[in-house]
Amino acid sequence: MSDIDSQTLRTIIETAHDHFFVVEADGRVRDVSPAAAAVYGMSREDLCRTTVQALEAEGVLRPSVSLEVMRTGEPAQVAQITSTGRRVIAQAHPVFDAGKLIAVVSRSMDLTDLQLLQEEYALLQRRFNEHLRRGGGEEAGGEIELSDLEARSGLMREVALLLKRVAPTDATVLMLGESGVGKTAFARQLHRWSPRQAGPFVDVNCGAIPESLFESEMFGYRQGAFSGAAPGGKAGLMEQAEGGTLFLDEVGELPLPMQAKLLKVIQDGFITRLGDTRARRVDFRLVVATNQDLARSVEAGRFRLDLYYRLNVIPVTLPPLRERREDIPGLVERHLQRLNTRYGRDKIIARDAWQMLMGQEWPGNVRELENWLERAWLSAGEDVIRPREEAEKTGGVERVVAPAEEAPSGRRGLAEGETLQAALARTERDILAGLCREAASTYAIAERLGISQPSVVRKLRRHGLRINRSR
Repeated sequence: MSDIDSQTLRTIIETAHDHFFVVEADGRVRDVSPAAAAVYGMSREDLCRTTVQALEAEGVLRPSVSLEVMRTGEPAQVAQITSTGRRVIAQAHPVFDAGKLIAVVSRSMDLTDLQLLQEEYALLQRRFNEHLRRGGGEEAGGEIELSDLEARSGLMREVALLLKRVAPTDATVLMLGESGVGKTAFARQLHRWSPRQAGPFVDVNCGAIPESLFESEMFGYRQGAFSGAAPGGKAGLMEQAEGGTLFLDEVGELPLPMQAKLLKVIQDGFITRLGDTRARRVDFRLVVATNQDLARSVEAGRFRLDLYYRLNVIPVTLPPLRERREDIPGLVERHLQRLNTRYGRDKIIARDAWQMLMGQEWPGNVRELENWLERAWLSAGEDVIRPREEAEKTGGVERVVAPAEEAPSGRRGLAEGETLQAALARTERDILAGLCREAASTYAIAERLGISQPSVVRKLRRHGLRINRSR
C-alpha cells in the first residue's frame, strides 16, 4: 500500500463517527478507530495487541462479526452487546487479494442513545395513559384539534396525544397498523402540528415505485443522466420535501438495495442526483408506515437491521377499527357528509343500519367502512341508506340469509325471543368452533377470517373455545 493510501485509510479511521476495526485474516486486530475504546471498554493500543477470537472469548465482542466473515467469506451484520453494556450494530466486509481473504473491515454504530430515546418516549406514553385514566386536562376530554380525523376512543386519543407531543421534534416516527387504519391521515395531522406545517407533505407509496425507477424518483436526476431524462433534470421526492415532511408508506416493501440508499440519506443528510457528482443537503422530517412486522422481516433477511433501528425511533401503533368501535359513528358521519357534499344530496343512515355498522369486524378498517358507505350511498334509491338493500345490490359486508337458506348453526333465522346481537354472537361462536376443529393455530384462524391474531385470542377466550390440539 502506498504512503498516500495508508495515510488516507488512517485519516478515515481516526475521524470516523462510527467505530472501525481492521482485522487480519488470522484474526489479529490491525487497527481500530479511537472512538471504539469508549464503546468496547479497552484502549486502542490494547485492542491492537489482541485478536477477535480472544475478544469474543472475553465477552468484549458478543458476538464478533469479523469471525462470521472469516467463517463464511461473505459480508455480515450482527447486533452486539459490548462489555460496557452498549448496544451496537456491526457490519463487516471481507477484503480479498487474488481470491484469498487478507483482511476484514468492520464498522459499528452505537445505538444505545437511540434506545434511551425510545425508552424516554415509552415512559412519556405511559404518563399520557395515566393522565387519560385520571381524566385530567382539556386534551384528555377529547378537545384536541384533529381536523378531519376521528379519535373518540381512548386508544386513538392516546395515539393523538403522543403524536402531538412529538410533533415539535424532528424524531422519525414509525406508523404501525393494519392496512386501512388511517396511517396516512395521522401522518398528515402530525405534519400539521409540527413547525414544518408551512412546508410540503410528500406522500410516497414505496410499494408502487418500481425498483428500476426508485433512485431517479427519490433522488432526482441531472440533465442527460439517461435516455429520456427531462431537460434541465428533475428534483427527486426527497428534495421536494425540503423544509417539510417526507412520508414513506409501505416502507417494508422496499427492496434491500433501496434500503441501503435510504439508510445513507438518513445517516448523512445528503443526496446525489442520478448522473450528478454534487451532493445536496436535504432537510425534512421523516415519517414512515407499514402494515408488516418489520422485526420478523429483519429476522427473515428481508429488511436491514440497521435501517430498522434508524426508523424505529418513535413507534406508534394505530389499532384496528374493531378495537375502537366508538370511532365508527364519527367516521360514518364525516364520510356521509363528504358524500352528500360531493353528490349534492342529503342522505341519512337508517336506524337499523347502525347495529350492523357497529357489529361488523371491518377487516379492511376505515378504508373498508368508507367503501361500504359509498356503495350504500350510491345504491340507495331514496334518501335513507338501509343495510339490507346495499348488501343485496353490491354484495356488501352484511350477509342476507334467504328464508330457505340454512344458517351456519343449523337454525333458520332468529330463534324465538333471540335478539340480533345474540344471533350474531351465536353465529360467531359456531364459526370459531368449526375453525378450532380444523385450524392448527390462532394465526391460521386469523388468516382465514382476515383479522388479527390477538383478536382471535380474545374471541376464543370470550366464547370459552380452544384449538383442538389432539388432531
